[in-house]
Amino acid sequence: MTPAPDPFSLPTLFLSHGSPMTAVEPREAGAFMQRLGPAITAAFGRPKAVLALSAHTLARSPLLLAAPRHEAVHDFGGFPAELYTLRYDAPGAPELAGRVQRLLESASQPVNRLDEGGLDHGIWTPLRYVFPEADVPVLPLGFVPTWSPAQLFALGRALAPLAGEGVLVVGSGSITHNLRMVFAGVQPAVDAPEIAESAVFRGWVHERAAAADWEALLDYRRRAPHAALMHPTDEHWLPWYPAAGAAGDTPTGLRLHASVTYGCLGMDAYAFGPQAGRLAQALNG
Repeated sequence: MTPAPDPFSLPTLFLSHGSPMTAVEPREAGAFMQRLGPAITAAFGRPKAVLALSAHTLARSPLLLAAPRHEAVHDFGGFPAELYTLRYDAPGAPELAGRVQRLLESASQPVNRLDEGGLDHGIWTPLRYVFPEADVPVLPLGFVPTWSPAQLFALGRALAPLAGEGVLVVGSGSITHNLRMVFAGVQPAVDAPEIAESAVFRGWVHERAAAADWEALLDYRRRAPHAALMHPTDEHWLPWYPAAGAAGDTPTGLRLHASVTYGCLGMDAYAFGPQAGRLAQALNG
């Protein structure tokens, strides 16, 4: 029998889920996510649950979807029929919802709870690669898209104890997300060369995250090059902040994966916290 890994606190994650087509065309990011689940299990043991914050589950105040069971929600249109046949029926995490409520309320963070379920494609697309058996309980936490990065970082900071309790906190969005550049006019090929503005923005994030320069990262809209071009609206970038905050006060961000689709839709993934390096070693080993 293989011995269980040592009980290390989990890192927290930001995953770029990209276009819904990622679910059937995994490319480099999908291949990375297929390796990510086994690497997490090898380094830390199987998570007790996933707390997921996605760009596609938004609310007027933080909202927990505490159903005992979830199904995949096909929250998109105009894609090939194959996408609408995909399922990801995963257990929910009602007991974890109570724990999350207490953590947020003790930090004076507003939170509501619905005993209803459903996983948007920003959650089930990566999870069907990371945990393909759909046997890890999932708790979606809807966030407020008008909150500032600092507010969302504080939301995550209130959740920091979860990493030591076997709960994997995942923010799902996109490192760059300007769909007009993808779908307006002639659509670029999925393997088109990356445009310069995307490369510069992604490089800036990589450098600032490695340096734990949260003064700059929390002020990304003014400081990051081409921020408005890469994120005309920033709901796909915002899950970065609660994912990072859940790792501690001033965590470094370790880039685990870097790739681009359509020349401008970045698929980078990051781990935060003192155990991010342990996860990177498991991925590389």
